[in-house]
Amino acid sequence: MKIKKDVVEIVFNSLEGQLSREQIEHMLEKPQYDYMGDLAFPCFTLAKLFRQSPQSIASDIASKITNPLVEKVEAVSGYVNVFLKRDKVTNEVINEVNRSAQEYGNLDIGRGEVVTLDFSSPNIAKPFSMGHLRSTVIGNSLALVAEKCGYKTVKINHIGDWGTQFGKLIVAYRLWGKEDTVRQDPIKELLKLYVHFHEKAEHDPSLNDQAREWFKKLEEGNEEARSLWTWFREESLQEFSKIYKKLGITFDSYHGEAFYNDKMQRIVDLLEEKKMLEQSEGAHVVPLEDLPPCLIRKRDGSTLYATRDLAAALYRQENYHFKKSLYVVGNEQSLHFQQLFTVLKKMGYEWQKGMEHISFGMMLKDGKKMSTRKGKIVLLEEVIQEAISLAMKNINEKNPQLEAKEEVARHVGTGAIIFHDLKHHRSNDIEFSLEDMLRFEGETGPYVQYTHARASSLLIKGQFEKESEYAGSDDKQAWSVVTLLMYFPDVIKRASENSDPSQIAKYVVELSRAFNQYYGSVRMLDDASKRQARLSLVYSVKTVLKEGLRLLGLQAPEKM
Repeated sequence: MKIKKDVVEIVFNSLEGQLSREQIEHMLEKPQYDYMGDLAFPCFTLAKLFRQSPQSIASDIASKITNPLVEKVEAVSGYVNVFLKRDKVTNEVINEVNRSAQEYGNLDIGRGEVVTLDFSSPNIAKPFSMGHLRSTVIGNSLALVAEKCGYKTVKINHIGDWGTQFGKLIVAYRLWGKEDTVRQDPIKELLKLYVHFHEKAEHDPSLNDQAREWFKKLEEGNEEARSLWTWFREESLQEFSKIYKKLGITFDSYHGEAFYNDKMQRIVDLLEEKKMLEQSEGAHVVPLEDLPPCLIRKRDGSTLYATRDLAAALYRQENYHFKKSLYVVGNEQSLHFQQLFTVLKKMGYEWQKGMEHISFGMMLKDGKKMSTRKGKIVLLEEVIQEAISLAMKNINEKNPQLEAKEEVARHVGTGAIIFHDLKHHRSNDIEFSLEDMLRFEGETGPYVQYTHARASSLLIKGQFEKESEYAGSDDKQAWSVVTLLMYFPDVIKRASENSDPSQIAKYVVELSRAFNQYYGSVRMLDDASKRQARLSLVYSVKTVLKEGLRLLGLQAPEKM
């Protein structure tokens, strides 16, 4: 908003360039209480720089702030507190939102540069569990936020379709599998075989040796191994596509680990050429300072996860020319990515600076990590279906005549699951609780969706004239709504800078609460002289809630 830019410029000039405009903008705060003003600039970090007290610096800055949208400025306890002219600012904010519509909050931080996002990445021949939800919804939201900020995105599903686990699965299928049984329910039966293998291997270590042998055969192109692997992969991708369709998520690439099989020798050659490879107990490693060595090739000649990721990074840079490359992968892989980025840096690739591991906590069940090999998983498809069923039950109880009930139930049910994840900061672990996830009151997706539907209903009842300019209103209760609308672009910027969708989730809940309080205190449609002005504010709220929900990967039903 222009007023904020004006305040930033005044503070910038007052500080004689000691802080950048970006630093000042980042320091500006929204005060906790109304009596503290509408914008606040803290001066404590400037005390050493100017060798003055924070209060003295604040007083100097406050004396220089003059703007037609500013009512008054106070220097209090080291803060510059700015009070805005509410009628003028309300007018400016609402008109800006309504003119911009879904483009409100668009930023040009990315300037058309490419950002690749590696997320979701389930393993083939295993069911899509709740454990995969976090990477999937966090990555999708970050892609939407990046596009909102002016980046071009490439969404990559780096399918786990290679590695020793497929040797285990092939051994299990050859020993205990039946083709007819597997074909009837591929993923369920393959999971049973995988779990059974690990149970047997605890008492018979030779099974692990057989698994390594079969994976080596797979790498060498053995016909039987290749045929089984292809079958397992095709069945898995079909199952995954059903989940992604329900969540409304798409990808630009499904290049998994196997795609890089013929690209890994180049990495080995480059490392040898740069004299970075060393032998260690028959294996090839890249020694790293302050980190364990990065294992590139085992003693039996087979390649590893790190080798494939190095090949993938090089492929993505050469094909997409990314400015940023984000890996949305759990906390437990932190060491791997430290090693990956360090090796690329040692190889002399400057573009490595744009690569970042977007880590996140685990989805826990009874305080423990969900484990596929022990069969302790909760299937995402079953949770989605249960959420949709509960949403349908609520609709039938509260609004049985609702049009397109099935579609609304699907949007509300999946929205509840996505929002429950994204409202938490990604670094936190989340305890899986179906009851909490499917709650339709409080800080939930359905609450925000319902607020959007309420706004839509008001606009229809009041016959809102969309093209009319906001002409002002004296509703004091509207100010908290207006200030939140004003801060929407800042929220998007913070979500982008911190790779943190929870900023947006918390914001749409706060905006919903403020709007519902306003709605509860004003009879919106009674006064004909104020009706269109009030509906202009309603339309602004509807617009921003819909866009906020979209950035999280949720739909915004018009009716609920």
